[in-house]
Amino acid sequence: MPAEDVTPLTVRPVRRPWLSQRWHDLTFLHWAVTPEVVAPLLPAGTVPDTLDGMTYVGLIGFRMVGVGPLRGPGVPYFGTFCETNVRLYSVDRHGRRAVVFRSLEAARLVPVLVARVLLRLPYMWSRMRLVREGDVRHYTSRRLCPGPRPAVNAMSVRVGAPIADPTPLEHFLTDRWGLHTHAWGRTLHLPNEHPAWVLHRAELLRLDDGLVRAAGLPDPLGPPVSVLHSPGLPVVFGGPDVPGG
Repeated sequence: MPAEDVTPLTVRPVRRPWLSQRWHDLTFLHWAVTPEVVAPLLPAGTVPDTLDGMTYVGLIGFRMVGVGPLRGPGVPYFGTFCETNVRLYSVDRHGRRAVVFRSLEAARLVPVLVARVLLRLPYMWSRMRLVREGDVRHYTSRRLCPGPRPAVNAMSVRVGAPIADPTPLEHFLTDRWGLHTHAWGRTLHLPNEHPAWVLHRAELLRLDDGLVRAAGLPDPLGPPVSVLHSPGLPVVFGGPDVPGG
């Protein structure tokens, strides 16, 4: 089946809401890699999603706000925390494009434990901080448990002008309406819905990263091919289904 388009016009409404949340102050760093590098790391029944023959490794820092069940209000304290994830891009046999998380650093232990047990997502408990200084954003993370360690990250970006017309690559990297994960002996697809991104150009000022390597990927070669920022948006995740595999 052909893969779905990646534009804000192709979002599918979530029919069975599981979780609501908001993502604030997101910074997206991406490096191009060949599909053969990441194919062994994806869940069964999915393959690397590509654009012009290449796929991408993403390093995304942000602040999770107000995580809560269904479409209700978020859980106090435990529902708000910093997160930095390493992700890949997948497509299943139904043509659904999604992300695959190789690691997710989070600054609250309870959400880490819940996500690891319920969906087998590779959440890691980390000491984290997000600092705003004018148009500059600083993200820091140091993994506490589980391993491998050391796994640290420090990155800073300067937020630039908004993007009126995102490129095909910028759509490819950000317009994703689900995630694939392997849990309980099968590959699951969790859909999500959110408004169109408000994206900004961004300048990478500093990057000291060990998360990509700790996620089982080669160290990035050279600077990222894409650096983006978004002030954020609300997101709803739906219950899982089985794409096959």
